[in-house]
Amino acid sequence: MTGPLISVPRLSGLLDRVTLLDVRYRLGGPSGYDEYFEGHIPGAAYVDLDAALAAPPGARGRHPLPDTEVFVAAMRAAGVSGSRPVVVYDDWGGRAAARAWWLLRYHGHPEVQVLDGGWSGWRKGGGQIESNGESGSGAADQGDFLSRPGGMPVVEADDVLSVDVLIDARAPERYRGEVEPIDPVAGHIPGAVNVPTESNLALEGRFRRPNSLRETYAEVGATAGADVAVYCGSGVTAAHDVLAMEVAGIRAALYPGSWSEWVTDPERPVER
Repeated sequence: MTGPLISVPRLSGLLDRVTLLDVRYRLGGPSGYDEYFEGHIPGAAYVDLDAALAAPPGARGRHPLPDTEVFVAAMRAAGVSGSRPVVVYDDWGGRAAARAWWLLRYHGHPEVQVLDGGWSGWRKGGGQIESNGESGSGAADQGDFLSRPGGMPVVEADDVLSVDVLIDARAPERYRGEVEPIDPVAGHIPGAVNVPTESNLALEGRFRRPNSLRETYAEVGATAGADVAVYCGSGVTAAHDVLAMEVAGIRAALYPGSWSEWVTDPERPVER
């Protein structure tokens, strides 16, 4: 496996050689388990983002990083082992899948890829589908995944303002502070530049080509070797920008608490 993305045709020939994780999710919406139950890629195990890929909301934000023990237990229950490649997919343009990809890479898994185009791309490409009504569907063997934290860079609130290129992955109107539908304060972290997750994708919901992504991020100063970090509202969709930059050959840190943590302290500056 090479690169952080895998195509539908490529995955079709590897179903018996990878561990599949279905992380379908909608921010603020219901769990994606019902959709998973109705149909999923053969052999995939469902992973609930709120339960397995985030800790409960609080002072660290709306989707803090999960405790290591919780994450590892969820990955093992889904059949994840360090010696077997993992492929993650969703139906949200890769945003939830990017969170799972980032967490697995952060915790030291060496081979993790996101299905480019996700569930929609799989269906359009004529991929096989099974439901939980079928024998053996979703029954993953227990994995033996071990956590080795530190595989991906992280920046915390105290150091965010010193990052050379700080990227805000939210929609432009939220970045500008014109609207704020979720968090109690509108605006952005001073000095941040805006690269919304939508700009990472082509019309069909697949990631843009590496050269195209490099050009987009170079416009805000994010280039290979630069000091780059990303945040969003709660730390979930920021991983999408991290993934896009990984596709482009740019390593970026994640600010996990993101805007929802930043605004819990009224002493922290806000820019509009």
